[in-house]
Amino acid sequence: MEKTAEELRAELESATQELEKRKAKGPGTNRGVETMFRSAYRVQMELTALADNKANMMISINGIIISIIIAAVSPKLDANPWLILPSTIFLVGTLVSIVFAILAARPRISTQPITLEDLANSQGNILFFGNFANLARPDFQEGMLDLMQDRQVMYETMIDNIYDIGAVLKKKFALLKIAYTSFMLALVMGVLSFVGVFLWILPRSP
Repeated sequence: MEKTAEELRAELESATQELEKRKAKGPGTNRGVETMFRSAYRVQMELTALADNKANMMISINGIIISIIIAAVSPKLDANPWLILPSTIFLVGTLVSIVFAILAARPRISTQPITLEDLANSQGNILFFGNFANLARPDFQEGMLDLMQDRQVMYETMIDNIYDIGAVLKKKFALLKIAYTSFMLALVMGVLSFVGVFLWILPRSP
C-alpha cells in the first residue's frame, strides 16, 4: 500500500527531529571544539606556571632559612647547646621541604626513545614534550604532517596531550603538598621546641 502525503510528511518530520537530536549530541562545530581545546590548554598552562611559582617560592624561602641557621646559629651552638634541638628540627624540616620543591620544579623528560612506529601504534604522544623531545627533527616533522591528515586522530592526540599534562600536574602538586606540609611542620615544631627549651633552660640559669 502506498503511503499518503500526510504519512510521508510525518516520517520526514520524524527523521528531521532525529537528525537534530544527533547533531545536538555530537561534538559540535569545529570552532566550538577548537575553543574547548584552547581553554583546556590555557588552564593547564596556568596551573603549570602556578605550580612552578609555588615550587620556586618554597626553594627560596627554605634556602634562606637554611642559610640563616647555618650562618647565624651554628657558631653559637658551643656556648648554647640547647639550640641544637630546635635548630635540628628547622634544618631537617626545611631540607625535606626544599628537596620536594626541587623535585616538583624539575623538568620531566622521558628517557625512553620513541619512534614514529611507536607513535603510530599509540605508544606515545607527539604533542607532548616529554615524548617528542627524543625525536629527530625530520621524524617530528613527518609525524606532525601525518597527524594533520586525520582530524579524528588529531583530536584524540590533543585529548591525550591534555591528559598527559594533567598527569604531570598531579605529580607536581603532590610533591608540593609534601613540601608545604614539611615546611609547616618545621615551623610549628621548631618554634615550639625553641620556646619549650628556652622555658626549660631559663629557670635553671644562674
